[in-house]
Amino acid sequence: MINYIIQVVLFQVLFVAVYDFFLSKETFFSKNRWYLLSTSIVSFLLPFVKIPTIQKAVPVEYTIMLPEVVLSPQRVIEKAAWYQSIDYLDVLFWSGCLVFLIVFVVKLLRIVRLIFKYEIERKKTYKLVLLPKNAKAFSFFNYIFLGKEIPLDKQEKIIQHELVHSKQKHSIDLLFFEFLRILMWFNPMVYVYQNRISLVHEYISDEKVSKATLKENYINNLLSDVFQVENISFLNQFYKHSLIKKRIIMMTKKESKQIKQLKYLLLIPVLASMLAYTSCSQNANANTPEQKKENTVLYTDIKDMKKRVSKTKQSYMDVYLGLEPPKTKELQLNDLTSEELTEFNNKKEKLSKSGKEEIPLRLFEGVEKKKRKTIFFDLEEAAKRMDNKEQVKKTNNNLSQEVNNLGKQSKNNFPQETNYVPFTLLDKYPTFPGCREGDKDCLSRSMAKFMVENFDMIKVKGMGVKKGETRMYLQFTINKKGNIDKINVRAPHPDLKQYAIEVAEKLPRMKPGEKNNKAVSTRYTLPITFNIN
Repeated sequence: MINYIIQVVLFQVLFVAVYDFFLSKETFFSKNRWYLLSTSIVSFLLPFVKIPTIQKAVPVEYTIMLPEVVLSPQRVIEKAAWYQSIDYLDVLFWSGCLVFLIVFVVKLLRIVRLIFKYEIERKKTYKLVLLPKNAKAFSFFNYIFLGKEIPLDKQEKIIQHELVHSKQKHSIDLLFFEFLRILMWFNPMVYVYQNRISLVHEYISDEKVSKATLKENYINNLLSDVFQVENISFLNQFYKHSLIKKRIIMMTKKESKQIKQLKYLLLIPVLASMLAYTSCSQNANANTPEQKKENTVLYTDIKDMKKRVSKTKQSYMDVYLGLEPPKTKELQLNDLTSEELTEFNNKKEKLSKSGKEEIPLRLFEGVEKKKRKTIFFDLEEAAKRMDNKEQVKKTNNNLSQEVNNLGKQSKNNFPQETNYVPFTLLDKYPTFPGCREGDKDCLSRSMAKFMVENFDMIKVKGMGVKKGETRMYLQFTINKKGNIDKINVRAPHPDLKQYAIEVAEKLPRMKPGEKNNKAVSTRYTLPITFNIN
């Protein structure tokens, strides 16, 4: 939401800058009116526009990386008081909306009170409200408010001026920005827009009236009297001190040449740049180059069989199967793109279902220069864990057959489909108990709070975890029923891994995410950092 608001404000700043520098000094008043109205609306819609031909291909994010949780034995865990669970930004926002709504209602009631309290003369196209003992002059829709203290020879010109406001429905424009002030009271550009369009309204009325009378006489009327001003922002007022000079300058200005209307074409590159920005910034991965699948390469440490390329199987990462890891840099999960992470998780899930979860999976940089990342199957470590030294020999004997069957087992070895919906494609996010429905920020905060309160750091410290900063990754699925399942953990110690699974299993049942109004499963990754002193 904050990102959306920032985009709206930036777009409005750019639109107003174009208006101030290129259009405000021209006499195309009606066009300027519609420019201000349309751009104020377009600025709210542009962040939602994503043009596929502009937008770079964005990797499908099958798992969402939740904010990192930092745990420390020295941190005292306390139950959060009621005031700690309040979203103070929400409170501030709605409080501001309430205050501005009250102000608007008060202003509206002041107008209604004038209508019912004072004498009304019903004319053919408008209603004249006569205000005793004052010199106010303003209009609201087809009501023209006129102070009886205004000299009779001035009243007719003022009424003509206010009739232009009434006929062109200028009050609707001002009410529109008044409603924007209620919803976006913190946005200074709403006030700038309202001031700009109020001035344009006066230009339009001055232009219409001055054509029917001597322009000099009309200007003298503006300068000769000082009327009282009703301080209500959605009224069209005949007299405002701050606008008189600008109105006179514009009335004495020579009419702009028609060729200058080409300035409105500046909107084309401005809109194009905004569309390019919104389309290319759909998410944090929008600037990531498109990743394509390539033929899978299987590397081994068997003599005379170092490499085998499958002609039928494609993937995002290569595979290294052997007793020793490749001589390249080892990677972590956060070094992977979303496609690579999905492929890695699918491989682990497939091994688990086939009963081969003993085989550890590790990640390395490409075996060959400028090649893709590689999944390493550590056969020696797997044999040790199974306490079966013959497994190494058996694996060596069968390795050639495994290589030959690589292309035939694409569906089983690297499943391309998952039984959960990518987080970015959800119509409604899962809901943590106590959160508003679909509030993903509350979900993240509640997850972090749960981990902080349920991880026994004294127990963790006694597991033999090395001192310093240790990181692990907890991955799980919120299924269609809202339960936590398919928990996977990458941790530096097997006891810590098991303990993390036990804690994750205690997560409460949630309301599942939805896609097309149906409950679906989705997957999350939660990084947890331990500071052990």
